Amino acid sequence: MTAPLILSPQDTRRLAIIAQHLEAPRPNPSKADLLATIGRITCLQLDPINVVARTQLLVPFSRLGPYDPAHLDALLWEDRALFEYWAHAASIVLADDFPLFRPHMREREVAGGVWRQRVRDWLEANHAFRQALLGELAQRGPLFAEQIESRAAVAWPYPNSWGSGNDVGIMLEILWLRGYVTVTARQGNGYGLKKRWGLMEHQVGDRVHVPPADRHTLVRRAAERSLLALGPARLRDVKHYFTRHNYPGLAQALAELLAEGVTVPVVIRDEGGDWPGPWYLHRDLLPELERARRDEWQPQTVLLSPFDNLIADRDRTELLFNFRYRIEIYTPAAKRRYGYYVMPILHGERIIGRVDPRMDRQAGRLLINAVHWEPGIEPDSATRAAAMEAIDSLRQFLGASTVGYPS
Repeated sequence: MTAPLILSPQDTRRLAIIAQHLEAPRPNPSKADLLATIGRITCLQLDPINVVARTQLLVPFSRLGPYDPAHLDALLWEDRALFEYWAHAASIVLADDFPLFRPHMREREVAGGVWRQRVRDWLEANHAFRQALLGELAQRGPLFAEQIESRAAVAWPYPNSWGSGNDVGIMLEILWLRGYVTVTARQGNGYGLKKRWGLMEHQVGDRVHVPPADRHTLVRRAAERSLLALGPARLRDVKHYFTRHNYPGLAQALAELLAEGVTVPVVIRDEGGDWPGPWYLHRDLLPELERARRDEWQPQTVLLSPFDNLIADRDRTELLFNFRYRIEIYTPAAKRRYGYYVMPILHGERIIGRVDPRMDRQAGRLLINAVHWEPGIEPDSATRAAAMEAIDSLRQFLGASTVGYPS
């Protein structure tokens, strides 16, 4: 076996940032740039919180700078190059990746555990309702939920388990998870919350009819995609990324990729010794490693969404960046340590602080409630200026006229 490549923590952080396409952005990013970025990082997590902007808009911003959000709508609803499904959370993913998610869709039909059995029982009791709903979408095309009549023979019996949805909404969500329907449009500004539903083929086309590949092949493909997006990674890192917790036989797949030279073994070493592994690096990232070691990479200072792909795995984030992040949206205001919607500050290869912002849309003003520097960070004038430029870049993206700081 090839001797492991020795990486420093600095190498590891830089590779993770490069793999996440978080180097300095290109000017005037195009729709093609946006699609390539989503493909590179595999998915955009969906989140309805709009105190700054929805995370599916913020994640590309951190990589592309102030891009045109209309490009995302066009890729989704006009080009149909993307669709919504469950990745490491409810997400936007490539339509071309539909085969990677099909096994997960089908596995949700298999009873397993109390909750799945409850869903299965409800669907069986409402078989006619389910068939009528699918038939209506096939005949009439995509519809909003309120355009669909409920024909439920048995009402959903668990009122606190699926939001406040009615039987039509709950049926649509279940059929979405099982891959029969998906969102084909959204109504409202800033990636609206009101969904128009259609059959899966309305969004991803003939991909639904392509014969499925065997499960092991799909796991290998998903593992490769994750490794390219993660940089140096362990089995548990891959397991938590992209098709999260849906990698049966992952250890075998990683062993095959290593034996075939698709990945190389790495050891991450600091002054305290080797980090627990084993760690893998995709061979396509080796030139990026050399570039980072020559200081030819392009670091930037930028704010990250709380759900950014770089930090979505909180334990990995803490290991790589010595940065502990816990979202405080659901924490009572008096008990919050940093704020309601806190955006970490990525500065080069380190996360150096946190910004607590809020967009006042009525006044057209980005409000900064607080800036917190990480322990041990004593920012000089250049670092402070870089952080202020990052905040101003967010202002531009949001279309705010000014930034307001605490007095």
